[in-house]
Amino acid sequence: MRITLPPGYSTALSTPSIEDYCRLRSASGLSAKTIEAAGRGLINSLFAVQIIHQHTTIGMGRIIGDGGCFYQVVDIAVLPEHQGKGLGKIIMQEIMRFIQDEVPSSAYVSLIADGKAQDLYAQFGFKHTAPRSVGMAIKI
Repeated sequence: MRITLPPGYSTALSTPSIEDYCRLRSASGLSAKTIEAAGRGLINSLFAVQIIHQHTTIGMGRIIGDGGCFYQVVDIAVLPEHQGKGLGKIIMQEIMRFIQDEVPSSAYVSLIADGKAQDLYAQFGFKHTAPRSVGMAIKI
């Protein structure tokens, strides 16, 4: 599956700024992160992609992990006014390219799918892990 960007949009294979990251998370419905947390976390990205429209970051996605055994897809976000144009698929397409090119064959790649996002991730081969395993979390 090869998806092309709509006219007026471009990608940047780079980590968003702290300000863009915090803005995108909040505006797209993801949980807010503090400037301190974002600053600590973003520098540890293994891979990141941004969607740019009129010189503004309007979408993003990242991969975090240990760089060998475990990888997690995180921060898939597109501003609401730009949703429905296939931009989430573009983000995932870039993430999958990185996974296919850079991730060792024995690695475990995971993500947490909120709501309908699971339909997007399923298109790229991600499957539910339950009942064999279930995601768990602790909120600090």
